[in-house]
Amino acid sequence: MGCCVSKSTDSKASRIARWRSTGIVALRDSKLKAFPNEVFDLDRSVRTLDLTHNKIVQFIFAVDIPMDISKLINMQRLILAENLVQQLPTNLGKLQSLKLMTLDGNQITSLPDEMGQLVRLERLSISGNLLTCLPETIGSLRNLLLLNVSNNKLKSLPESIGSCFSLEELQANDNLIEDLPASICNLIHLKSLCLDNNNVNQIPLNLLKDCKVLQNISLHGNPISMDQFQQMEGFQDFEARRKKKFDKQIDSNVMIGSKGLDEGVDL
Repeated sequence: MGCCVSKSTDSKASRIARWRSTGIVALRDSKLKAFPNEVFDLDRSVRTLDLTHNKIVQFIFAVDIPMDISKLINMQRLILAENLVQQLPTNLGKLQSLKLMTLDGNQITSLPDEMGQLVRLERLSISGNLLTCLPETIGSLRNLLLLNVSNNKLKSLPESIGSCFSLEELQANDNLIEDLPASICNLIHLKSLCLDNNNVNQIPLNLLKDCKVLQNISLHGNPISMDQFQQMEGFQDFEARRKKKFDKQIDSNVMIGSKGLDEGVDL
């Protein structure tokens, strides 16, 4: 009589084989409370890791289970939204192939300085957390295209953000931000700046003049007046870009969401 393999063992083996073959580890809504150790057995095979909507408290590291995150050195997409993570490990910086990281809807209070080592990162979304500040090392993310830090407790953005030279979209809605660093004027590729529901009462004077491709600014729910905005140098050129984008949206018959068509500026 042949050896009997349990259904659960066979299922696990099949799952790991599928992960290794596709490079995609998808464990959404799996009721996980801890990082799945078997992922480390895949080593360099992992390209995408999606652990959305679980109950994970600790991400990859634990006091009693030392883990070498560098085994996942080829991972490009890390999606850990809607969990209970409070802290990120310092060895996160070893994931230097990462291009996308989504950490929305956790309980993260700070980002490690080692975040700046993720030099290939293009999209970072960490909305809906408890961040009070961003590390200065974020300025090392020279390939970053999108930064979403909305729905946190940020009082300011670091001066170093002006070194994220590739940044095209910055979302920082629903924070406690009062002032913007002057360095934001260095973001010559910036197209969209969203700062709804903050405490911003003025923006850097050269923003519209220096950010020559900026076409959308949203400042709803801030103590800044339209008059202040219109008197800034470069406003007329910004307004022309805004209208061109708006007209293009209409001509293309784009689908309009519940908030209506984005006109590019909201004060």
